[in-house]
Amino acid sequence: MRRSCQLQVAFLFFTALLTGCGTPGVPLPPSLELAKPVTDLRAVRKGDKVYLAWSVPVLTTDRQNIRHPGLTRVCRGLDPALPTCETLAGEVLPAQVVPQPTRSAGNPLKVQSSFMDTLPEALQDKYSLGKITYGISVMNASGRSAGFSNRVQVPAAPTLPPPSDFKVQLGASGVTLTWSSASEPQVSGLTHFYRAYRREEGSKAETEIGAAPFTASALADQTFQWEKTYDYRVNVVTIVSANGHEAQVEGEDTPVVQLVAHDVFPPAVPSGLQAVASGVGQSPFIDLIWTPDVDADLAGYNIYRHEQGAEPDRINSQPVSTPAYRDPGVSAGKTYFYSVSAVDLRANESAQSEEASETMP
Repeated sequence: MRRSCQLQVAFLFFTALLTGCGTPGVPLPPSLELAKPVTDLRAVRKGDKVYLAWSVPVLTTDRQNIRHPGLTRVCRGLDPALPTCETLAGEVLPAQVVPQPTRSAGNPLKVQSSFMDTLPEALQDKYSLGKITYGISVMNASGRSAGFSNRVQVPAAPTLPPPSDFKVQLGASGVTLTWSSASEPQVSGLTHFYRAYRREEGSKAETEIGAAPFTASALADQTFQWEKTYDYRVNVVTIVSANGHEAQVEGEDTPVVQLVAHDVFPPAVPSGLQAVASGVGQSPFIDLIWTPDVDADLAGYNIYRHEQGAEPDRINSQPVSTPAYRDPGVSAGKTYFYSVSAVDLRANESAQSEEASETMP
């Protein structure tokens, strides 16, 4: 009995040893090479173009590396659930994927792929208050898929062309955008307005500078900075109002107009200048006061003085920061004529103000 137990223990130990040395277990079935469905499909519409983007799957549904990727089918439909591929909008070949590696904290390296779909005009007109649904399925080399991606939607409404005769003009008070307005189509549930953008030269970021009613033909930009170069564009935004909800879709842009915001515009001419002489018994001086200039880029004021028949001379060495000045360089019994100009931060100087005169006692 004791010998039998010893033999059993030895057999179990030998079996475990063989297993630990790499003896194959139950064979696994071959991978079906079905890519994991995409979960980050995004869609943006501009005019009649819909731009789709997503992260390319790198693993199969059984967590194996994809070795033989197939086509990616892009489907379009009117059903929000899009259970089947109503309309094949297009296919993306693996070779057409443009590598755009991105890495975020805690996530592996991702490669982005994209597709552009053009909405048929008839579809936009027929379902103007509806939405278009998109989904994609990544196929394997045998044309099989693990299913659709997440679904995304864009408004189906038709958009309007950009305004014509778009111009950008620079003035002392800012940049003015102008265009030729058009008649607004009367379609139930659809309204429109203009939207303008500005982009600084050398930057990828754009700034939305404002919106204007569809009846307007101009828009002002007062948030720019002097001595910079900007690109401006305008488009028509369509507002879709249906079932108590609103959605917006931008139309195509006007051609970009570039503008150099070079400041050659002087501040406003000062006004309200008054001159008052010192009293008897005081040291001789003349005090000047005037209405403050409200230009945002004001650097200060220059003071000009002359006697009868002479040319005005500037009597301050640096711009005066306040709207007041005391002139001690005067003599008793003489009459002096004064004027003031305003100077901005870029040394643009206004014309001289109306003169004020004073006679020293």
